[in-house]
Amino acid sequence: MGESGYIARAMLRIDQPFFLSKAAARQIWLRAQRLDTETPFGEGPQATAVAVEHLGYVQIDTIHVIERCHHHILFNRIPAYCRADLRQAQSADKRVFEYWTHALSYVPTRDLRFFIPAMRRHRREGHRWLSSVKPEDMRKVMRLIREGGALTIRDIEDDVLVDKEHLWASRKPSKRALQLAFYGGVLTISERNGMLKTYELMERHFGWDKPPKPASPREITNYLLERALRAQGLVSLDSICHLDAPSKPEVLRLIRQRVRRKELVTVAIDGAGKQEHWALPETLETAMPLTHGLVHILSPFDPLIIQRKRTHLFFDYEHRFEAYVPKEKRRFGYFALPVLVGDEIVAALDLKTDRQKRKLLLQKWNWVGAGAKKGARADFRRRIEEELHRFERFQLAQ
Repeated sequence: MGESGYIARAMLRIDQPFFLSKAAARQIWLRAQRLDTETPFGEGPQATAVAVEHLGYVQIDTIHVIERCHHHILFNRIPAYCRADLRQAQSADKRVFEYWTHALSYVPTRDLRFFIPAMRRHRREGHRWLSSVKPEDMRKVMRLIREGGALTIRDIEDDVLVDKEHLWASRKPSKRALQLAFYGGVLTISERNGMLKTYELMERHFGWDKPPKPASPREITNYLLERALRAQGLVSLDSICHLDAPSKPEVLRLIRQRVRRKELVTVAIDGAGKQEHWALPETLETAMPLTHGLVHILSPFDPLIIQRKRTHLFFDYEHRFEAYVPKEKRRFGYFALPVLVGDEIVAALDLKTDRQKRKLLLQKWNWVGAGAKKGARADFRRRIEEELHRFERFQLAQ
């Protein structure tokens, strides 16, 4: 019955794993990611904040071959999305802020208290990437912001450039100081234009008399689990604690408690081997097959793709991020984008936006999964090309 629709509560045996096929599992994940309906978060500027609040975070990345991933991820869930909507959410409404999850991300401001302990730790202990920041550089940038207001690195003109410590480091001491103050929660990013960040005092940006109360370790563990259940539907320890191994023991302890209290169901997914998954009982009870065969051209940093092993398990698709792979060794292309049709990934398109000529360039079209079956390609191609026209308009919009 789990494959065809409603699963009665009586069928859910808490004392043994509930079996799901890959098809049923990925439909639950797609529904949790809100990729199963056209306008899951509504329209207009408010939809952006609602989307970030549901997803828990939206990753930020610098690569600009096509539109940057934070805009791309939101576009796939908000058909009428405009870049200005994200600025509205961050700078005017202040419903989202930037901080580190598994990567630099937009995070709901309502969740800020769960990040304050990490901020305080960075204030006490520093940051391993920014160990070279000198006290005088920190005092300088803090004085400039306190006295002159929010600023960007371009507003600081008297830096003496230094050697880089690693590829992504800045040669400007002031930039490193700004970054360290950001990780410490003293500064926040009040505005972003492309990748140019405006830094402001945290309390001045949010208008606080006092900051939110920091979350306790137990509250943070609960937050990690609840965020994953909401945005993933079916969770594993790896998917909850993506690139966060230290959190795993406490998260697993909490999961075991909830299973004993019958608040979570253990799920065995076909092909997952011994890897356990869990879901809320209501998630399984209301699991229904997808009714819309929507087409989404996904970012390689989309939550559906970024956890490569999970994507492979659910979709039988092994994504290759080849931007840093020598050209002769690439299979999919420099910046291949997986294409989701309904509940299957059927292609990977290497795209590039030529902003001068105002064209979206198709570098390479790779068929994968169901798209590799020649009999299905004509219909897939027609539907994907329709979405490509919409995607191009988004790329070229001012």
